[in-house]
Amino acid sequence: MAGSENRIIVPLDFPTLAEAAGMARRLAGHVAAVKIGKQLFTAEGPAAIKAMHDLGYRVFLDLKYHDIPNTVASAVEAAKAHGVWLLNVHASGGPSMMRAAAAAAAGPGRPLVIGVTVLTSLSEEEYRATTGTSRSLEAQVSHLAREAQTAGLDGVVASPQEIRAVRGACGPAFLIVTPGVRPADAALNDQRRVMTPGEAVRAGADYLVIGRPITAAPDPVEAVRRIAEECRVARAEN
Repeated sequence: MAGSENRIIVPLDFPTLAEAAGMARRLAGHVAAVKIGKQLFTAEGPAAIKAMHDLGYRVFLDLKYHDIPNTVASAVEAAKAHGVWLLNVHASGGPSMMRAAAAAAAGPGRPLVIGVTVLTSLSEEEYRATTGTSRSLEAQVSHLAREAQTAGLDGVVASPQEIRAVRGACGPAFLIVTPGVRPADAALNDQRRVMTPGEAVRAGADYLVIGRPITAAPDPVEAVRRIAEECRVARAEN
């Protein structure tokens, strides 16, 4: 299955660009995009984006902007200038911040902008303890997704367990990027609200962010192939 078809995004969570590029070369043509997060971007900066573009990848810049509207807008403009395909902001930053991000992304070369709802590392209990709210985690994710859609964002980041709720709240065209995806035989690591790739696809995920089950596998390409086949079967069943 070609990478453009399998909708798998692989995080390049490595301390150096050399290590990230080595993995990217191994996976070339097998995944839909790569994700550059805080670790690699802090270590290597925009050079990491350029290196992935040189290898033919689309780049999801995962820096989760969360600040005052003007600061976030400026960051989005800078990311856009580097030609990223997808970037994210924290939906909890509020409607004004999200509107500023959407406006900054507009125009030629526009990246997709999505809102982070509730981190997949949080359990229901941890979420309630952290926020002090009586609203359920699923209800909060749906609320933030509706706020993101109203503000003009293209979609959200949501755990597999909230996909159906987001679809119900925001409709079929709203983009859902889903971390917290683990093959049945994989360790959960620091993820809490998880599903298998097939379950996430059946629930309605558009893109799956899958890191260590691929990058730490003895054969990363074979790991991608197995996951991609599971996703293909799930799509055929939908």
